[in-house]
Amino acid sequence: MAYSSLPLLGNWLVREDPIHRADAIAVLSGSFPQRAEEAAELYRSGYAPEIWLTHPLKRRNLSQFGGVQISSEDTRNAEVLRFLGVPEGAIHVLDTPIVNTADELNAIDSGLKETGNSSVIIVTNKAHTRRVASLWDKYHFGEGEVLVHAVSDDQFAPSRWWKSRSSRAQGIHELLGMLDLWAGLPVHKPLQPSAGDTTTPTAIP
Repeated sequence: MAYSSLPLLGNWLVREDPIHRADAIAVLSGSFPQRAEEAAELYRSGYAPEIWLTHPLKRRNLSQFGGVQISSEDTRNAEVLRFLGVPEGAIHVLDTPIVNTADELNAIDSGLKETGNSSVIIVTNKAHTRRVASLWDKYHFGEGEVLVHAVSDDQFAPSRWWKSRSSRAQGIHELLGMLDLWAGLPVHKPLQPSAGDTTTPTAIP
């Protein structure tokens, strides 16, 4: 019974929304550069006029290892977007630093409030979609329309996720993340509460 339930768990983790035109596209951190590439494709298809990037707390600005510069993830995502034809003026970074998904959704919620926008397409990976949607519904319900969209060529296999190392790691991580969410986020506490936070999307310098 436990083995036969594994495909059900994998498919349950994938919770995507049908997408339509929105005010912005938000790229969650991680899985570089696939999420940025997916956002660029959505932008070119006319789904939103701008793309928001989140700003990791531990930025390594100009860190040097053997003469090689290591830039922050938002900077690298911006470079990918520009390379794929997204105008610089359409790329914005949410100022509030983030360390986890709860922080990212707090920043997106505040960005919607500050700009007066009402809808955003959030780009992430398949296995992460359930947790993103659940976090938004629990902590930001009614504060804007969020459309959760997965990377199109994501290799996560919901019906056999335990058979590959990559899918297995994602599946276990997300199942533990859902347990943490149901318990009230004792492990992945956000840096700041969702209410009262303000962050303004700023253009990439």
